[in-house]
Amino acid sequence: MRCFTVLGPSQIGKSTLVERVGSLGGEPKKSVTPYGLGLTEFEFGGEAWCALDVPGNNEALAHAQHALLASDACVLCVSPILDEAVLAAPYLRMIEASGTPCILFINRMDEPRGRIRDIVAALQDFCSRPLILRQIPIRDGDRIIGSCDLISERAWRYREGQPSSLFEIPESAVEREHEARAELLEHLSEFDDWLLEELIEDREPTSDAIYSISTRVLNENRIIPVLLGSAGHGNGLMRLMKALRHEAPRAEALRKRLAAGAGVDEATLLAVSFHAHYRQSVGKTVLARALQNGVKQGATLGGGSLGALQDPASGRPIGSGVTEAGQLFGAVKSDHLPVPSLLTAGAALAPPDWTTPPNPMLERILVPASERDETKLSETLAKLAETDRGLKVMQEEGTGAQLVCAQGPVHLREVCRTLSDVFHVEVSDRPPSPIYRETVSKSSDVHYRHRKQTGGAGQFADVKLSVHPNGRGDGFSFAETVKGGAVPRNYIPAVEAGAREAMEKGPLGFKVIDVGVLLTDGQHHSVDSSEYAFRTAGKLGVRQALSQAASVLMQPVFRVEIHVPSVYSGSLVPIVASLKGQVLGFDRDEAAKGWDIFRALLPGSALDDLARSLRSATQGIGYFSKSFDHFEELYGKEAQAIVTAHGAPANEH
Repeated sequence: MRCFTVLGPSQIGKSTLVERVGSLGGEPKKSVTPYGLGLTEFEFGGEAWCALDVPGNNEALAHAQHALLASDACVLCVSPILDEAVLAAPYLRMIEASGTPCILFINRMDEPRGRIRDIVAALQDFCSRPLILRQIPIRDGDRIIGSCDLISERAWRYREGQPSSLFEIPESAVEREHEARAELLEHLSEFDDWLLEELIEDREPTSDAIYSISTRVLNENRIIPVLLGSAGHGNGLMRLMKALRHEAPRAEALRKRLAAGAGVDEATLLAVSFHAHYRQSVGKTVLARALQNGVKQGATLGGGSLGALQDPASGRPIGSGVTEAGQLFGAVKSDHLPVPSLLTAGAALAPPDWTTPPNPMLERILVPASERDETKLSETLAKLAETDRGLKVMQEEGTGAQLVCAQGPVHLREVCRTLSDVFHVEVSDRPPSPIYRETVSKSSDVHYRHRKQTGGAGQFADVKLSVHPNGRGDGFSFAETVKGGAVPRNYIPAVEAGAREAMEKGPLGFKVIDVGVLLTDGQHHSVDSSEYAFRTAGKLGVRQALSQAASVLMQPVFRVEIHVPSVYSGSLVPIVASLKGQVLGFDRDEAAKGWDIFRALLPGSALDDLARSLRSATQGIGYFSKSFDHFEELYGKEAQAIVTAHGAPANEH
């Protein structure tokens, strides 16, 4: 079986394209996973094929990356509208990082908005491999009526719902065809010395020779050929499938590529897992692709026994229970298989680094609807995180509530829907509690005596303490200058422990940071003093000192790295400024042509707004990663509002 992924932005006609090419050889078999990955199995040219149709939403990029891991080649479906070329940038970046041979298909040619060469030039800004036109459109006025193949120099007239018909290249298109063909041959000659010599000697190479060269350079992943058509009208799809059939590599090439990337012996690589999902009453299903003959039910794969095998498109058991190289299969009762992973008999190897999804930008607390749901939620989220690498699950600091980090609002809705439909866990969501701290702005001295008599031995501890500000980032410190045994040495650690306990919640209601405590003097009682008494005196004494030391609210500041196509970099400065951030600068992203990495410092309270503004300003393409940088003081009405809303003053007793 041969396998390719169709990917591209939303609303570009990917699913229509897959549906139409799947119907070229008869009735296809189709299925769609809960995550929106479509699988279509069909026959073409006497061979079995599977097309993977990945969602075009930018929040689903992780699933697109994983599909490429199991694909011989891919088809990038793009718009004929020049202004929409940038929407293909994340996919070109992903394709280049993966090393997957690619054919670019400009869809919806029945509604052209600009010149093809301008669209290709705009897309080239995001791709280091040359994009080479293999066809040119043939127009009748403003209407595109067909296309001309630049290798065979044959023209085809589009016919609605029927195969295209061969016709003479119109006189008006001859000059353009010669010019475009010369450009094609010039590009190909950069990768073939024989062709270069033929062109220098002014000899006309044969079509067969050019097809052979084109096949080789696509297999070597050195170019991206560009084809044209309209999936909605069935135009150009036969040519696309013929290009895939004759020029795209096969499963053996994928096995070599994956083994080389992982540094393992190619002979040991048996399969690659690329997708997983849970279904009600079925459990976890892992989708994988066999890279060698003989992967079968009950065999050892990935270090465990392989469960029952299903055809992923029909859901029916694979008759023989044995797969052939290139065949896709669904494995149930194979929960030991991580996704994605490269599978040998004895181990599941980590996938390549390029499969790492973008950092999630939306953080939410999931609130279970009932106590029963609360007990199931943690375990269920852990299962979902196993099948969806774009989802991160952790616990909220302080409360222990379930905190999920999703790619965006659409992704979050899908998570909540899966929890409800598959696991019957109902949740609502809310923003996480903001993280604030407090410190002191001046020193304060206190003399605190803890005395309690309740019958029998009492409690007695007397301490003199000084609280002072520490430098930013220095944290908590404790020291003592007690002389003459006023506070016995064995009780001083108890005073420190009490002081640390007092730091858990200060006068404003937040954890106290960057404060030093100095124990200068005290008294003890030979009978009533104890570690507990001195710990209590240390805690309550420090609390009293903090209340006198002019507490200041501290807000977290994060260092963010925003990844955007270069055309959007200029729009980020006003966004950061509006969020009270500080621009640090930007650099070209060396790992992705046409992209910038924009750096800034932003208050933690602005991160949600940054995600929304970034999605709006970059049509959903831009994303950011964050790391905590420091806490800084916050004053005035904004600080007072935060204290009123989120603070909870420490108890004095």
